[in-house]
Amino acid sequence: MEDWVDTSKAKIRADVVHGRLVKMGFRGSPRSTRRAVNAAKAAWRAGKRRTYRPWIPEPGMWLQFDWGEGPKIGGRRTWLFCAWLSWSRFRVVIPVWDCTLGTLVACLDTTLRRIGGAPTYVLTDNAKTVTVEHIAGIPVRHPQMVAAGRHYGCQVMTCVPYDPESKGGAEATVRIAKADLVPTEANLLGQYATFADLADACRIWCDQVNARRHRATGQIPADRLDIERTTLHVLPDEPLALALGEERTVRDDRTVSFGSVRYSTPPGYTGARVWCRVVGEELSITARTNSGDLSEIWRHQLSTPGIPQIIDEHYPDHPDGRSVHQPRLRPRTEAEIAFVALGPGAGRWLKEAGPAGASRIRAKMARAVELATILGTDKVDEALGLAAAAGRFGDEDLPSILDHLAAHKPPGDLVRVDETHSVQPGTGGWQALGR
Repeated sequence: MEDWVDTSKAKIRADVVHGRLVKMGFRGSPRSTRRAVNAAKAAWRAGKRRTYRPWIPEPGMWLQFDWGEGPKIGGRRTWLFCAWLSWSRFRVVIPVWDCTLGTLVACLDTTLRRIGGAPTYVLTDNAKTVTVEHIAGIPVRHPQMVAAGRHYGCQVMTCVPYDPESKGGAEATVRIAKADLVPTEANLLGQYATFADLADACRIWCDQVNARRHRATGQIPADRLDIERTTLHVLPDEPLALALGEERTVRDDRTVSFGSVRYSTPPGYTGARVWCRVVGEELSITARTNSGDLSEIWRHQLSTPGIPQIIDEHYPDHPDGRSVHQPRLRPRTEAEIAFVALGPGAGRWLKEAGPAGASRIRAKMARAVELATILGTDKVDEALGLAAAAGRFGDEDLPSILDHLAAHKPPGDLVRVDETHSVQPGTGGWQALGR
C-alpha cells in the first residue's frame, strides 16, 4: 500500500487501494483501508513537504510586480499592476486597460518614480512581454524589456515557471488589492463610473496601506522607504519612449497628429509631450500627469486620413461642439450697466433678444429697470429669465409675466413662441362648408 501511495504521489484513492487489497485476499473493512491510506499519505507528504530558507531582503535590492484582474468599467475589463518593494514593504497599484508591453513599461516608469529610484533587480513571472521563450530551461528575455532595464539601471528577472511562490510579496499585494478595490459581495463596493474614479481609489488605497504599520516589520512602509531610497539607483529624466510609442506634441487645438489623422486630447495637455502607440484597433495616448506619473489619458478608435477623431467632452468651453465662443456681456453705458446689474436673468434676456432680432431693445431695458425700482430687482430678474427661456421679447411680455408671478402662480411649462404655437385661426372650420 505504501508503494502504491508513493507511485501515485499520494493521489491514489482509498477505494482503489481497498479494491486491490480485496483481490489479494484482504478481508478487512473499507474503513480500516481508509485509515491506513490516510496515514500512508500523511507520512509521504511529511517526507516530501517543501521547505523554505528564511529570506532576508536587502535595501534597494528587489522589486516584485504582478498583474491582477480589476473591475469592469462600462463593460470593459481593466487590470491592476501591483508592485511590492521587498525591504520597505512599499506597495504601488496602478489601474490600466491592458497588459501590453508599452503599458508595462509605463507602469514600471510610474512605479520607479513613485518610490524615487530603481532597485538592482525587478522580479516577475514569465509573461510574453518579459520572456519570449525557454531554451533548455533558460528564459530568453524580450529585447525591449532588456532595453528598459538598461535604461532605468536595473535587471529584469523572472521566477521559475509555474512557481509563483518565489514572488510571494507581489502575489499578496494582488490578493489584498483585489479584495479592497474590486467590487464583490464581500466588500459591498459599488461599481466605478469612470476610469478616473478607479485611478483615484487605487491612489488612496496605496496611501492608506503604506501609511499603516506593517505586521512583519512593525514599522510604517513609507518611513522605511525614506531609508531605502538612499540605496536605490538614480532614475533617468525621461521615460523609455521606445516602448511607450511615438512622441507627439499637443497642438493649440488640443489634438495630436498620428498617421495623418488628428486625435483630440483631454483639457490640460496643450503644448505637452505625449506618446502614441497602436493597441489592436485603438490608439493609446500616454502623458505625464500633474503628479508626475505616466498614465494613459485617452484611447481612440483608429481612423483614416480625412476622418478626425474629435471628442466633444474634450472641449467643455465650446458648447454643443461649436468652435465659436458665446459673446460676453460688456456693459459700457450707464443704462447697460443698470440693466445687467439686475441679475443673471437680465443677462440671459439680452443674449437671447439680440440674436432673435427683437426691436426696441434699449427701450425695453429701460422699462425693466423702472419696474425693478417699483417691484424689486429679484422679481424683475426672474421674469426676464423666464422671458428669455420662452423667447418672449414683445412690449407687453415682461409686464404680463410679472403679473402672472404676482398672482403667486408657478411658471408652469414654458412654451417658446414659434409657428407651432400660433394663435392664428386655421381653416379647419371651413371643411364642412358646402357639404
